[in-house]
Amino acid sequence: MNRGLILKFENLVQLRGVCRQLRTLSHRRVCGAQWEPVQSSAQPVRSVLLYPQLWQKDKLISVALSQYHIYEALLYTDINLDSVEPDSILCEDHIKLIVKKSGMKFKSAKLKEEKERVNTDAVKRPPADPAALTPRPPVVTILGHVDHGKTTLLDSLRKTQVASMEAGGITQHIGAFLVHLPSGEKITFLDTPGHAAFSAMRARGTHVTDIVILVVAAEDGVMQQTVESIQHAKNAGVPLILAINKCDKPEADPERVKKELLAHDVVCEEFGGDVQAVNISALKGENLMVLAEATVALAEMLELKADSTGLVEGTVIESRKDKGKGPVTTAIVQRGTLRKGCVLVAGKTWAKVRFMFDENGKAVDAASPGIPVEIMGWKEVPSAGDEILEVESEQRAHEVVSWRTYAEQQERMKREVEVIEAKQKEHRMEYEKKQQKLAHLTWRQRKAVLYKANKHLMFSRPKERTEMDKNVLSVIVKGDVDGSVEAVLNILDSYDADDECKLDVIHFGMGDISETDINLAEAFNGVVFGFSVKANESIKQLAAKKGIKIKLHNIIYKLIEDLKDELNSRLPPSVVENTIGEASVLDIFSVTIGKNKIPVAGCRVQKGLLDKKMKFKLIRNRDVIWKGSLSSLKHHKDDVQVIKAGMDCGLSLDKYLEFNIGDGIICYEEKEVQQTTSWDPGF
Repeated sequence: MNRGLILKFENLVQLRGVCRQLRTLSHRRVCGAQWEPVQSSAQPVRSVLLYPQLWQKDKLISVALSQYHIYEALLYTDINLDSVEPDSILCEDHIKLIVKKSGMKFKSAKLKEEKERVNTDAVKRPPADPAALTPRPPVVTILGHVDHGKTTLLDSLRKTQVASMEAGGITQHIGAFLVHLPSGEKITFLDTPGHAAFSAMRARGTHVTDIVILVVAAEDGVMQQTVESIQHAKNAGVPLILAINKCDKPEADPERVKKELLAHDVVCEEFGGDVQAVNISALKGENLMVLAEATVALAEMLELKADSTGLVEGTVIESRKDKGKGPVTTAIVQRGTLRKGCVLVAGKTWAKVRFMFDENGKAVDAASPGIPVEIMGWKEVPSAGDEILEVESEQRAHEVVSWRTYAEQQERMKREVEVIEAKQKEHRMEYEKKQQKLAHLTWRQRKAVLYKANKHLMFSRPKERTEMDKNVLSVIVKGDVDGSVEAVLNILDSYDADDECKLDVIHFGMGDISETDINLAEAFNGVVFGFSVKANESIKQLAAKKGIKIKLHNIIYKLIEDLKDELNSRLPPSVVENTIGEASVLDIFSVTIGKNKIPVAGCRVQKGLLDKKMKFKLIRNRDVIWKGSLSSLKHHKDDVQVIKAGMDCGLSLDKYLEFNIGDGIICYEEKEVQQTTSWDPGF
């Protein structure tokens, strides 16, 4: 017989023996035994080394069986097995032959190679030729603490009544205005909110500005948002002009303001610095022209110029969804001239400009650099702070938006994969710890332990499971503009009392309260909070019918106070003990009732009174050793309900317990007190 065929037969017999051992091993417990590798002269398969770990055992069994099947199939082909090494890679023809000999059909499938997309994003143009630049109006941001008179100052410059239209007299979002001075100069002003909640808006205002006017009230001095405004200006590298407001008040002290600002590296000219300081009264209109001239003079020193030709570049200052106009943005043009019909891209949306309006609502046909305008024609509402770029056509706008959406999806997928991997690692570690704790048990014992641990969840009804998570406040936030929603969400991000009540923002957006918001709130048992938006009567009736609360506010701190009240209502009440009376044990004796001896304490009331209907505590060496009710309370030999201070009495407890002379008896009542959240939003 052929020597090669004999060797193949020997290998097949040995491999069958290995597989038989592996099958036997899979049906019994491995007790630390180690199998020696099976060696073969021809070595048609790899050496097999078994360890007692279950996952390794299963893997090796499947590998060995598959190798055995492939080797057996090769025996029925004309392939020279002497040329097949242990690490050989079979060619496609051999693989097809093995599949065919195994009685199966094969189907070739080509791997889809995802082509890397070409970056089709829109970018800014290269810097313009200095000779082509023309002067433009300065963009001035008014910053300062809440209620220090920023909007009143701008109101006096524009000769309109802006502040009276604001809710509570407090600016709620950025206002962009073009002010024409008597000298013929133009200045674009950005009025940012001074409230603590609108920090992101103030930061956004400084990033598109040339000059910052810092308004400080002469009687209040430097406050929290004043310091923050100084930091925003420094981060943006923007020069400051100090406007000390409310100087007409008797308690005004402008010099104190200047000295306080020295601690924040704001040095006025009279102290050898470069910051101009102007004492004004915005309400009475005093020294406003001096402030305007100082602004114009600083703008001339900065030599502010821009390119008014070519494709438009700008920044979204604020955005909102208007019921009649659709998505609307307030923007400042920084390069080029914006006209009707221009195709713009901002964030992941685009617009073909249908109409443009100034701050007074008057339609305009063009906007040059430095001019604020309201733009209609957006497909979706862009985010405040987004960069605006003009593109050549609507097709090009679709390409840009498609690329940005794709890039964001890729980035989100990358983040999600990282989160998933971190969670998997965490769960794997927890599982391994649990397995280590149960390693000494048999599988029946492990099953019993796991059953007891999860029994309360397995048999709880859906309603009971919901009650387990009742300390959750689900909220829906709706606002008039993007910046307002952003401000509310920034406050909610600071929530740090999840151990008391979990706060879950299930939806947020712009526009009035809709039926979708009510249905979503019903699904999550949530509350709808609206900021500077409305809810029509049909929506209110629908909410009342479904038991959904709608909270509408125009002032942000009132919205947060209402939110805190909702959180407090979700907290379980705490039980507080109110002491009614105290007594001390002076003597001890016992009374026989039937066959039982009942310990009795002779006491004297030191403070308050003892009321038999209330609860009692027995104190010994400052430790509470018993809580409960009295079984009897007597004065001399009479049963009584109340013993007042200074009186002696005898009492026994509802539980057999020996007294000691010197023990304290405290009478108290329990009251439920509503808890309040420990969350402090910072204002």
